[in-house]
This record gives sequence, structure tokens and C-alpha cells, in this order.
Amino acid sequence: MKLVVQVRLRPTPEQAAALEATLRACNDAANFASATAFTTGDRREYALRKHTYREVRARGLGAQAAQHVIKKVADAYTTLKANIRAGNLGSEGSRRRARAESKPIVFRAGAAQPFDDRCLSWDHTAHTVSIWTAAGRLRNVAFVGSADQLKALALYRKGESDLVCRDGMWFLYATCEIPDVPVTEPGAFIGVDLGIANIATTSDGARHCGKGLNAVRHRNRELRRRLQVKATRSAKRLLKKRRRKEARFAADTNHRIAKRIVTEAERTGRGIALEDLGGIRDRVRLRKPQRVTLHSWSFHQLGSFIVYKAAQRGVAVIHIDPAYTSQTCSACGHVDKANRPGQATFSCTSCGFAEHADVNAARNIASRGVTGWAVSHAADDAA
Repeated sequence: MKLVVQVRLRPTPEQAAALEATLRACNDAANFASATAFTTGDRREYALRKHTYREVRARGLGAQAAQHVIKKVADAYTTLKANIRAGNLGSEGSRRRARAESKPIVFRAGAAQPFDDRCLSWDHTAHTVSIWTAAGRLRNVAFVGSADQLKALALYRKGESDLVCRDGMWFLYATCEIPDVPVTEPGAFIGVDLGIANIATTSDGARHCGKGLNAVRHRNRELRRRLQVKATRSAKRLLKKRRRKEARFAADTNHRIAKRIVTEAERTGRGIALEDLGGIRDRVRLRKPQRVTLHSWSFHQLGSFIVYKAAQRGVAVIHIDPAYTSQTCSACGHVDKANRPGQATFSCTSCGFAEHADVNAARNIASRGVTGWAVSHAADDAA
């Protein structure tokens, strides 16, 4: 299992200046390579290298750094092509897609730059790194991280690490390959229903982050709206300062919810059944206030946190089709739109069973998880 570990660098002012100059030089070279790729149409790494390698080296970059710059550009165009194919930039002829296709990709002066083990070495005892810069090798750059991060970094780091500058702070994102933990055969499943009024509700009846979380989100949204209307220099500075605060708040909340769900599943020997929410933003029809809430929260992030935390502990996870789980009675199986008289209310028109709507949906998800797991493993056994 691959896991990205973030550690913070503590460079001296002189070291920080050298790192900043390095990112600027690398991204300036990347913009040159990107313009060349756009003009020539050669966007594959090896073809692009023939056109740009000498010029990139002439801009003061080392051999390995030049290779990484060219690869970064080729990967960016591959990602753009994949997004166009998937329709993420609109249909053919749309303004957004036409704008993306009409000009070369541009890299910010401070955009992240990958480094491999030839350009970056780690001293886990002294908690320092030695890193290539445009001004020469930079040694004894201190880094800090949590105990778990440092342990994973020392034991499992493999491959490239990305140098990132964010809000004046320096970070290294390192990829770690954690050994897989054998998945324990689940005795049952915990169903998890994701929603707006409650971010996550389990089949055990636990509801995570309802009114309190939505109040914080509403307050942040209203403050952002007022600052955008004001549009003064100080308002723009505050908007820039707050933009990552909201993302950190969402990520922290999703981490805590995921940890509680996975811990409960591990403690009780059960697996976790999640809804397959691919395309949820295109499928659902909601009132305007609910649409704002839906688009401002990362359900995919919460699901991915649950998946990777479960993998670390050997907890089984299965994704199921969520169709009609909110309209189906978890007691008798009767499906009827009238079973949902209100957002939080479920009352079966057939057997009279009543329950909180999200809890009822989570129980249906748990049941489908049991069925899906049995079917998938029966197919594996037959193969």
C-alpha cells in the first residue's frame, strides 16, 4: 500500500533562498518545455527530451533535475488528455475545454518539483536532508514530523519526493510503500451512509458531524462571501490566508470520522460497506442551499481515508450500489418513495417500521455489503 508522508523542512534563511531559487529555475524550464511540447505536438517524455534537454540543462539545471522537469511536463499533458477524455473539462466545443486546449500548460514559479535519491538524501538519525539546488548541494536541512510519520519515512520510503512551498513554509512529500496487512474475514459489515445533514451515519446508529459541522461550514461560506464582495486588498489577503484553513478543517474532520469508523469495525471484527458515490454531483437534484453544501464537502476524501485506514488494519472494505437505499425498508425490504416523508424520517408504508432515515439507509448498505462480499468471494473461489 502506498502512503504519502508529509514532513516539514526547517531551512535557514540562506537555505530557504536557495530552495526558492531552485523551484523558480525548475518551473521556468518547465514552462519552456511545455511551450515546446505545445508547439511541436511531441508530448511524450522521450520525444520531448530530444527537443528540450540541452536548453533545460543550459538554464542551470543538473542532469537529473532536467530529466524530472521534462517528465513533469509530459505527465501534466498526460493528465490533461485524460481529463479531456473523461469529460472533466466539458464536452467538445465547450468554452472551458477549448481554453485548456488552446494554450500550453503553465507552471507557477513555486510549483512542486520532484526529486529522486540522486538529488535528495535523508539522514534519519539527525533528521536532516541533503538536497540538490540550482546553487549547488544544500546539506543539513532540518526536517520535523510526527513520530508515526518519521517511523514510516525511515522504514518504508521509496521512490521520488516532492519539494513544496506553501504559504512560506517548506515541505517534502515522500512516497512510502507500507506492507499489506492480511484482510480479516469479516463476520458482518458496518454500513456507512454519506449525506449532507449528517456527513456519515453508520448502521450501528452513530451519526457523525451534523448541525455543529454545518454551522461552521455556513459561517465560513458567509465570511468568504462578505470578503469577496468587499474586494479590498486587506480582504483579499484574508481570503488567501483562510483558503487552506477550510481545507484543513475538512480534512481533519474526515480523518476523525474515518478513524472512529475503522476502529469500531476492527474492534467488532466486521468489514465496512461504503456507497459507490462516483458522479454524485451529476446525479443528485437538490435545492440551491443544499447544492452549495454538497459541492463544498469532499465525500471522496472521506471515503479514501476510510479505505486506507482500513487497509492499514486489515479491515475489509466493499463498495456497493447506493440506488434506493434511502427508500428501502431495512426490516421488510419494501421500496417506496413514500417511505421517506421527511429528510430525517423513515416510515415504511408496508410494515410500519420507523427509524432515522440515515440509519435505515446505512443498514441497507450493510446488508448489500454482506451480499456483495459473498458474491465476489464465491467468484474468486470458483476461479
